[in-house]
Amino acid sequence: MRTLLLAVTLGMLAAGSASASVLVLGEGLAPACSKAAFAGRSDRASLEICTRALAEGLAARDRAGTLVNRGVIRMRAKAYGPAARDFEEAIRLQPDLGEAFVNRGVLRMADRDYAGALAEIDRGLTLGVDEPAKAYFNRALAKEGIGDATGAWADYRQAQALDPEWDAPAKMLVRFTVTRK
Repeated sequence: MRTLLLAVTLGMLAAGSASASVLVLGEGLAPACSKAAFAGRSDRASLEICTRALAEGLAARDRAGTLVNRGVIRMRAKAYGPAARDFEEAIRLQPDLGEAFVNRGVLRMADRDYAGALAEIDRGLTLGVDEPAKAYFNRALAKEGIGDATGAWADYRQAQALDPEWDAPAKMLVRFTVTRK
């Protein structure tokens, strides 16, 4: 019988987590908030755009998406409490918004609750997300946190397969040594 043994050669979370933003289209400030979140911004001006967008009359799905995007910006700025509140409100408004669960999972990793993070990210993947590579990448981080190196390796490979242009999964995969036994 052949099995794969994986060994992690560097510290976990070296590359950090990947936030899952929500694409909001149309007119007004909500699309600008979406662009800021996708661009990886965490500055005060981007946060203000998102907050002002939420004051506009948005449909429930756009409001939930804008809350996720503002939460992502807040999370990047290490404002974890406000980010958590944004994700909770997004889930209340739109319980099928996978990105809200994935990002709530990322917040749980910040608290070293890897099992809780894994459950949240799994739920997000089940619901569906626009950027599944990021969800698989985050799930790999959570699996490393609970000591599941084989599962982490598989999820990093899945993230790489889903978005071959994104270099973060490849950087994480080089930390693994695969041996056949």
